[in-house]
Amino acid sequence: MTLSKDTDSSHFNAFDASSAQHSAEIITIRPEAETLTRQRLPYFVGVSKATVGSQGISMNLVIIPPGGAAEPHFHRDYETAIYLLKGRVETRYGQGLKQSVINEAGDFIFIPPGVPHQPFNLSTDEPAQAIVARNDPNEQENVVLYDPTSES
Repeated sequence: MTLSKDTDSSHFNAFDASSAQHSAEIITIRPEAETLTRQRLPYFVGVSKATVGSQGISMNLVIIPPGGAAEPHFHRDYETAIYLLKGRVETRYGQGLKQSVINEAGDFIFIPPGVPHQPFNLSTDEPAQAIVARNDPNEQENVVLYDPTSES
């Protein structure tokens, strides 16, 4: 994604991460295209080291298509906070993904580092949408795919 500064509104359409790290400017990101993640979900990358030069946080919009699910995974060494904007999602988690929680729009969700999980969109008609924040500026660097059948 390239961002450039719009001086009137502080929006960016072209970006140079090296200059942003030393800037005292507020940066606005409007993602133009989705990115497919290791979890096989469409992301709209917002705040990250690559987009704004952040040092300790990333924040993105994730969409789970109708009836869709992420690949089972966990996040090595960092926490995940999620705000569910739209939809109902069942997240299977823990060893063998044997535990489950259902969340709906308006819920805040916390996932500790290293906890295997797999979210499923419970709707077959509407996408689920969530804002995902992590204390890792390279949010895909520490995503580890998880095989729930490898544990007894």
